[in-house]
Amino acid sequence: VDLSLKIFQSVMSGSITDPLVVIGFIDTGLLLLIIVEVYQTVLAYVEENDTRRIVQLVIYTGVIAMVRKAIIFRTSEYATLEDALFAAGSYAIIIFALVALLFVERSYGSDSPLLSDR
Repeated sequence: VDLSLKIFQSVMSGSITDPLVVIGFIDTGLLLLIIVEVYQTVLAYVEENDTRRIVQLVIYTGVIAMVRKAIIFRTSEYATLEDALFAAGSYAIIIFALVALLFVERSYGSDSPLLSDR
């Protein structure tokens, strides 16, 4: 509700055309998704669900978190260009590793994906 109100206020004030404002909204939306995924992971763990489902939720949370970091990435936040390139490369490696984990889990896991029953 708060995010919707902020978007509405930005539309009314005209600041919605500022890319930094839009990136802020995307950042907030992805942060909300991370919170939901962590909540689902905790529930699955408490309910002692299948380990595979918990692993899927953790991987999804990681992917969302890293995509969020990549979207809000700013080279101006780093002291040197080399530091920024190192951070960007690290983000890329982590994202590719998480996607590879997700692919392996989906390919070599059981035949029916557990998350499709939601």
